[in-house]
Amino acid sequence: MSRVGWFDASSGISGDMVLGALIGAGVPSEVIVGAIVAVAPEPIDVAVETVTRNGFAATRCHVEVADSVTERSWASIQELLQDSALDAPVRTLALEIFERLAWAEATVHGTGVEGVHFHEVGALDSIADIVGAAAGFVHLGLDEVVCTPVALGGGSVAIAHGRIGVPAPAVVELLRDAPTYGGPIERELTTPTGAAILASVVTRYGVQPAMTVDDTGVGAGGADPEGHANVLRLSVGTSTPASEAPGSALVIETNVDDLDPRLWPDVIAALLAAGAADAWLTPILMKKGRPAHTLHVLVAADAAAAVRREIFRQTSTIGMRESTFAKHALDRELISVDLDGHRIAVKLARLDGELMNVQPEYEDVAAAARALDRPIKDVLAEANVLARAATS
Repeated sequence: MSRVGWFDASSGISGDMVLGALIGAGVPSEVIVGAIVAVAPEPIDVAVETVTRNGFAATRCHVEVADSVTERSWASIQELLQDSALDAPVRTLALEIFERLAWAEATVHGTGVEGVHFHEVGALDSIADIVGAAAGFVHLGLDEVVCTPVALGGGSVAIAHGRIGVPAPAVVELLRDAPTYGGPIERELTTPTGAAILASVVTRYGVQPAMTVDDTGVGAGGADPEGHANVLRLSVGTSTPASEAPGSALVIETNVDDLDPRLWPDVIAALLAAGAADAWLTPILMKKGRPAHTLHVLVAADAAAAVRREIFRQTSTIGMRESTFAKHALDRELISVDLDGHRIAVKLARLDGELMNVQPEYEDVAAAARALDRPIKDVLAEANVLARAATS
């Protein structure tokens, strides 16, 4: 078993939201405050309080700093962190987060990383957010951090260079390899600081993994917009052993109303050959009364890309949707029985060693029936008897 953290970033992420979520998930506030004080080049106060966001209780960790006119380059911040009294693991993680920010800003502005000067993200409160977050994650000692797709928000935001659309260019660059989406409200939900923290600590993105949750922290953002809970959730616990956890699989679906129905058997065969675990059709009626089919494909995540490609190749669809489902499967075993000189494969299914199902393979049964000139139903019944006798 390993220590696992899971972020629900459906309301975005910022540095102060991360600090609040970490404290709520069990990190002592003095761990975070102590790290911030150890590195602060100017006076910084950290206030921790319980607030509500759209009716939900949350932890607000607010960094209060005096106005500063000091412009901070990546080189100066790097020197500040390297010369600090931080523990080595905290220093290393904080440097990694800031380095990601530096590269993102350099890419956005078309400059070398050495010449990057931080405006929004280089302020004292962002230095505190990043160092405090690094201390919190090191304290938790997580082996894996999983995060949902990240909400970015919408509208525009004012920065040192004027107003720009949301998401900010640095956020786009930092989350280039992460699943993101706009909305659900018209305001900035994910900040460059929050995006840099995610990019540095998250090991993969997706739904909550199989885990036993020990603590959950809810970190509050500074605003409390009507009708929207501006919070970041962090659940911390231990992974569930594979023997106790259900498997998971994707179900990919698409509606098709303009494909010759004679092609469907070959389409399904091609999808199975591409790695699908199962594929099936549901007749539907679409707009204007057009008859159509919904294609459903069950597939493991590691084979999904090949199956998606095959759906586009084999059908006339131009889009598809998918969902993740828990999957509970019996242990399987394949044996064979001899029926009048013909081999019949038989699939056995067991639960904790107890035999649940015995199923002769239909194609083998049909081939034997043709060769023996007997009704398929009779051969199937005999194959079942032979299979039951072989397993008793």
